[in-house]
Amino acid sequence: MNSAVERAIVCIWERYGEPLSLTDIAQSAILSRFHFSRIFKDATGVPPGRFLSAVRIYQAKVMLATSSANVTDISFAVGFNSLGSFTNHFTDSVGISPSRFRRLAQNGGIELEDFLSDSCSSYGVVTGTVSLSAEYAGARVCLGAFNTPIVQRRPVAAIVADVTAAEPYTFQLTNVPEGEWFIHAVAVADTVDPEPWTRRTLLVGGHGPVRVGADTGTRAEISLRPRRSTDLPILFALPDLETEADDFAQPRIAAVPAAGRVSSAAAS
Repeated sequence: MNSAVERAIVCIWERYGEPLSLTDIAQSAILSRFHFSRIFKDATGVPPGRFLSAVRIYQAKVMLATSSANVTDISFAVGFNSLGSFTNHFTDSVGISPSRFRRLAQNGGIELEDFLSDSCSSYGVVTGTVSLSAEYAGARVCLGAFNTPIVQRRPVAAIVADVTAAEPYTFQLTNVPEGEWFIHAVAVADTVDPEPWTRRTLLVGGHGPVRVGADTGTRAEISLRPRRSTDLPILFALPDLETEADDFAQPRIAAVPAAGRVSSAAAS
């Protein structure tokens, strides 16, 4: 069944610009629609249609950041049949509009803006560790509290930190609103491989959901791992995590509160 899901995922990545139906995707897996839908969701955590939508939004992010095509042309190129539908899906998934994402990405500065309601008065703290296996020299990590199990929209609180494999990195997310949150981590890591073209790797990790109470602490332990083919692409407006390998030698932490900024943008 894993090979069936993998065939379907390859189909989605190759044909995302087409008007794919559930039947089309199920046929690529050589399964009936209903059986395919069940095993696909078991493997990826989302229905096939949600995975397809995520791939379309991710590819739109890449085009917005790297091409001069207008937003309307990009929306049709990634499979949407109306600019309005595309704009709504993109803004909900990425946390900012397509035009704003392009402007920030091309100017080198994704901004993590205030995501909290003015009426919210109860906050808690999430603490924990981020672990990196010994095969990596180090990683730059963006870690935040999100309201979905998918890495999308804006985090309500986030940090960017440099992590090494020597020992787990201890983090603290402050000013997390009272409620239920998923803690997601996205990292760019360098392996210890001596060949430079094999070093840079995208890693992910997560924990949750966790319940955060007013003026209380919650723990989340996260182990970073390579992204799998069954993982959805990163949708939220990820800050730039690229760095020279030597920068990992001196761990640091840059606090990014809900109203703070990260210096530059990435289309990943």
